[in-house]
Amino acid sequence: MDNVSKAVELFEHRFMCSQAVFAAFAEQFGITEKQALQIGACFGGGMSKAEVCGACTGALMVLGMKYGQYDENDLESRTAQREKASEFLEELKKRQGSYICREILGCDISTDEGKNYARSNGLYGKYCPEMVRTAAKILTEMLGGDE
Repeated sequence: MDNVSKAVELFEHRFMCSQAVFAAFAEQFGITEKQALQIGACFGGGMSKAEVCGACTGALMVLGMKYGQYDENDLESRTAQREKASEFLEELKKRQGSYICREILGCDISTDEGKNYARSNGLYGKYCPEMVRTAAKILTEMLGGDE
């Protein structure tokens, strides 16, 4: 199964958007699916504050695995990681209009009222699977792989 399909499938199996995207790619970077699901757990729903979409934060974690600085003297990788993060976010914004959860859903899911509104209007099902799919597609493109 390709990473895009895996991300969507994980999301459809009730994992958070952040978990789904991160876990779909994590094993390529030496992290087990279980570890990725655990690491990504607190980033869904814009970190439960309707901020940056969890599909984005999951993708940014993957980009960090590929390009992130781990040597204090390696400032080139720091520049690369910032460029890759910016590139990803701009591309997602171009394709989906925003990468901010409350803007995507049209409500603030950090409140009980917003959560209830999103649920009763089917907003999670309407918008979130496509955000997961698009984030995984962009990530696949950036990593030079096949969908």
